[in-house]
Amino acid sequence: MKKISVFIMLLACAITSAQNISDVLRYSSEDLQGTARFQGMAGAFGALGGDLSALNSNPAGSAVFNHGLFTVSGSHYSKDNGARYFNGSRSTLDNSVDINQFGGVIVFNSTNDNSDWNRVALAFNYDMVQNFDNQYSVSGNGTQGIDSYFSSFAQGLPLGNILLQDGEFLEDAYLDIGAQQGFGAQQAFLGYYGGVLDPAALEDDNTVYTPNATYSSVNQQLSRVASGYNSRFTLNIGSQYRERLNIGASINVHNVLYDRVDFFRETGYDTDSEIQSTIFDNNLRTEGSGISIGLGAIAKLNEVVRVGGSYQSPTWYRLTDNLSQRVDSDLADNDIGFIDFGIVNVFESYTVKTPAKVTGSLALVFGQNGLLSFDYGYQDLSQAKLKPEDDSSFSVVNSDISAQLGAVSSIRVGGEYRIAHFSLRGGYRFEESPYEDGNSIGDLHGISAGLGYDFGGSRLDLAVNRTERDVSEQFFDTGVTTPVDINRINTNVTLGYTFNF
Repeated sequence: MKKISVFIMLLACAITSAQNISDVLRYSSEDLQGTARFQGMAGAFGALGGDLSALNSNPAGSAVFNHGLFTVSGSHYSKDNGARYFNGSRSTLDNSVDINQFGGVIVFNSTNDNSDWNRVALAFNYDMVQNFDNQYSVSGNGTQGIDSYFSSFAQGLPLGNILLQDGEFLEDAYLDIGAQQGFGAQQAFLGYYGGVLDPAALEDDNTVYTPNATYSSVNQQLSRVASGYNSRFTLNIGSQYRERLNIGASINVHNVLYDRVDFFRETGYDTDSEIQSTIFDNNLRTEGSGISIGLGAIAKLNEVVRVGGSYQSPTWYRLTDNLSQRVDSDLADNDIGFIDFGIVNVFESYTVKTPAKVTGSLALVFGQNGLLSFDYGYQDLSQAKLKPEDDSSFSVVNSDISAQLGAVSSIRVGGEYRIAHFSLRGGYRFEESPYEDGNSIGDLHGISAGLGYDFGGSRLDLAVNRTERDVSEQFFDTGVTTPVDINRINTNVTLGYTFNF
């Protein structure tokens, strides 16, 4: 029985997807990642260059290098989520370690004294744009039960559309209904055979369903465990003109892997309720790739002042979602366990287009003593799009994006002070909420500090970077819609080593 189900799983057609604004924002934002020096100064490198991760802020930064080098960086990620749901609250800590950056640059200095072009630099760099490893758990008492979720899909749907055919396995019907009738009918099927709902009449044309659970309030336990990454591989070329103007261009290739498992438990029904407990778990896996380009320039106005400007094109992601589910209750069908995380719905590929971003920068360089730097970024997230746009569900999401999201301004300020072979660094980062009302995601505030030691032919750098932001996340888009409010504090400790050649 299981063998047949797995085989059919592999042949499953695409079903109607359920992407939302949160999915678009996941790939439109970036963490502060990269080299330890870059993080120690809060990423304020748009008018400085001379750092491999700075190529993401301004591709002209490669032309600032005087010689070739290679850098590798590793980070320890600590994510503290203080979650609140109705009357319940809980703090969850997630830790992980990863190589978050490596890259190098080769510099060709001009040997022609009559040429105005001083050098050409070729660089490559790998950066972890986002580390998706994260988790939180919380419980609370609410008045919306999971029956509301299944009922929202089942009401109005003929019972005959979701009944098993003669000799059909439950898991095969689950996949086939999703492929032929769409996501909504598939959820109604789960609600019925999971014992959460019953039809008002056992007739094929019945379109009314009633819950099997009675309650005035229910206890809901929610856990979300995410993992994965959005990585970026950059190929860059830069050149310097008369030691006054640096220009550069980059091609960026992204690789995306996102896994999220949601665990939902519901208890606390009335003592005479037919159901006393329900579980409903979902496992979403997203894979894909993206591409973008960057252009930038850095001008040296005098011995102290530098200005920079850059343009990051939209990133076009091509993504595929796989979804698996499981449900159970006191009244579930005996074979409901065959619908588990091994039975996978394969969605059609789709495109996420993130908006372009422009950055203006100013830096003050005080010889060998130190520097101060400032970056201002602007990105209009209301221009994000899900494609194909003629897909009716995507059209709804795109309308929500235009109505709910707005322009995001970001500020990065950083400084470095050098004492002999040591460098002391610090920075501050601010980013506005992408939502017009500022509620679902709040403003982000971050501080960072770093220390570097120059050995002459190599350098060792250490940075600590901390950000804090309030977010609200829904487990379901319909039915159980009360969000989990989370105070999210991320702390990265990054160690990097650079050697010159």
